[in-house]
Amino acid sequence: MSTSVVVVSDTHVPQKAKAVPAAVWSAVERADVVVHAGDWTGVPLLDELEARARLLVAVWGNNDGDALRARLPEVARTTIDGVRLAVVHETGQKEGREARMDRAFPETDLLLFGHSHIPWDTTTPAGLRLLNPGSPTDRRRQPRATYLTLTLDAGSVRDVTLHELPLRTDALDGVLPHPRMTT
Repeated sequence: MSTSVVVVSDTHVPQKAKAVPAAVWSAVERADVVVHAGDWTGVPLLDELEARARLLVAVWGNNDGDALRARLPEVARTTIDGVRLAVVHETGQKEGREARMDRAFPETDLLLFGHSHIPWDTTTPAGLRLLNPGSPTDRRRQPRATYLTLTLDAGSVRDVTLHELPLRTDALDGVLPHPRMTT
């Protein structure tokens, strides 16, 4: 039996986007597992994702306030379909990332991370697969907003697909305060 997974990170709802795109919600509803690698910035999105996902594996990110940190770990670890996976928001700079993650996650097959909003797919010298889905809502300097899908099957990671989303046309009405800066 295989397990379908949707991976998102850096959604920044409602600070950078009003909502998660419909295409992502459609993928969430089809998936067996949903992974969110942090920087939610709003508790309502966590509540909605928990309600809509069959299984949610998630962590908090550097932009997440105390309410999200109270409900989510900094690092999540689980084994699904024979794949030992870990989720963390930040992995540091790209230079030396593979060696650093080999040391930090020695008993892990798949590390899912976020923070940069830049899609990433490499395998370390020790065989650890590193994946960053980018962001489905805040593309920063990337040409498109993105998310990942993949399949876990009998100890292997396969069918990794980076999905590009259409450019947003729903500009924010105003800038919202950063959640860690409010009292």
